[in-house]
Amino acid sequence: MNEYKHGLRDGIPIALGYFSVSFAFGIMAAEAGLEVWEAALVSLMNVTSAGQFAGVTVMAALGSYIEMALTQLVINLRYSLMAISLSQKADGKFRGIWRALLGFGITDEVFAAAAGKDGEVSRSYFAGIISLPIISWTAGTLCGAVLGNVMPEFITNALGVALYGMFIAIVIPKAKESRKILAAVIMSAVISLMVKYIPWFSGISSGFAIIICAVAASAVCALIFGGKENEG
Repeated sequence: MNEYKHGLRDGIPIALGYFSVSFAFGIMAAEAGLEVWEAALVSLMNVTSAGQFAGVTVMAALGSYIEMALTQLVINLRYSLMAISLSQKADGKFRGIWRALLGFGITDEVFAAAAGKDGEVSRSYFAGIISLPIISWTAGTLCGAVLGNVMPEFITNALGVALYGMFIAIVIPKAKESRKILAAVIMSAVISLMVKYIPWFSGISSGFAIIICAVAASAVCALIFGGKENEG
């Protein structure tokens, strides 16, 4: 129970950030023609911001199932890398349906928080850390679909900034504690800027861009720090 409470506590800032972003998704889903309950169900069953925004765009354009599948594969492929990485930190009781739950519940922010946790990740902790974010993501979508047209546009646009602030709040403390993590963060930022502004990378989707940044930064840091396990 203590582990579950620990997970709930770590999930609070993630949930707060998710509400604002999912609110914007709810507005977009309603404008695309989805019913309120349909928009909320999409968020409950997916919990992936970029994937959902892209998916609704495909729906609005009357795209095919193949287009939808390929779009989701490209955008969400990075979660498989996160799941593989986090599974190495999971304790011995993380088997069966719990492995599936780990795969479903992983998001960028949940992964960052769980990977930064001291020690192993237990089933109770992971259940706790994903509980509030999933509820908040679904509730934010519901509110956005119902109330979005009532609020001024500048407020709804500003809500999206909260997610970035929340992610920074998760990463920076760990970067201050470890030179390895700080190096990985800086390396990822540099590679991300290269992918964004170098014309040769212009055709790469945001999902693949994240994968490139993660793999490249991890590889470089592994080469640099691989033999320095005891160094902070």
